[in-house]
Amino acid sequence: MKLFKNRTAVGLLVLGSLVPLTFAGSVVAAGPPAVGLGTAASYAVLAGDTIANTGSTTINGDLGLHPGTSVTGAPTVLGTSNVNNAAALQAKNDLRTAYLDAEGRSGPVLVAAGALGGRTLAPGLYKDDGAPASLGIATGQTLTLQGDATSVWIFQSASTLIAETGSRVVLSGGAQACNVFWQVGSSATLRTGASFVGTVMAHTSITAENSVTVAGRLLAGAQANGAGALTLNTDTITRSTCATVTPTPTTPTPTAPTPTTTTPATPRPTPRPTPRPTPARPAAVAGGATGVSGPARPAVNPVGFTG
Repeated sequence: MKLFKNRTAVGLLVLGSLVPLTFAGSVVAAGPPAVGLGTAASYAVLAGDTIANTGSTTINGDLGLHPGTSVTGAPTVLGTSNVNNAAALQAKNDLRTAYLDAEGRSGPVLVAAGALGGRTLAPGLYKDDGAPASLGIATGQTLTLQGDATSVWIFQSASTLIAETGSRVVLSGGAQACNVFWQVGSSATLRTGASFVGTVMAHTSITAENSVTVAGRLLAGAQANGAGALTLNTDTITRSTCATVTPTPTTPTPTAPTPTTTTPATPRPTPRPTPRPTPARPAAVAGGATGVSGPARPAVNPVGFTG
């Protein structure tokens, strides 16, 4: 019996590693809890050593650098720039906390050869299978994340993340970019023309080649000493924010009250008293006699005297 259980466990591991992670039909919102970013949430880009830009790059969100001081190439920042100050230090500390949180999540589905292109993934926790220890999307391929506005995806790479030329990450079913997280054990590279979604938290550095678009964040230098560079080239990075999900109110169906019929009480007859017979009075006797027997009384003198 023990041998059977062990074989079952191995079978499940192989299944999670080799079967394409495609889910047909409707997807129930699920997945792990989102990764809290703390003050790093307001940043579209964040790094440790340098931020080096070429061309016309637009950053929709804050820019942060710590402990380095060098930001070159004059990217357009539609937000606040914090360079080697207290706010940047706090953001880097919060990035470190978020990175460790994502790295420490357990029970992932293993991605065969780290190949994500051409797949539709339900919400969940995914990790490279170690052969190689990296995640990637091949040239021109698309990774679709299907869920709803509350769905969460976390991707763990022991080493690198590479989105090849023209690759895409797309959202389906109302899923939000703010709920997609990439924990990268070394460095991430987004090649020319890639369209990427989610918050990339790299242990070391991040490179976005020419004309890359990111709906999310590029956060480099999550290692303990904060070191890590960010390289940009005519890119557009837009910090993602979660839309408030308002539950749909349910209107109760009015129910008509059931009429109740009141049966009137049957009146009880009031008892009438039984008449008691009135005793007959003695009949008058001529001459003033009363009808009572006894000796005859002498006649009364009309004058009132007897002779």
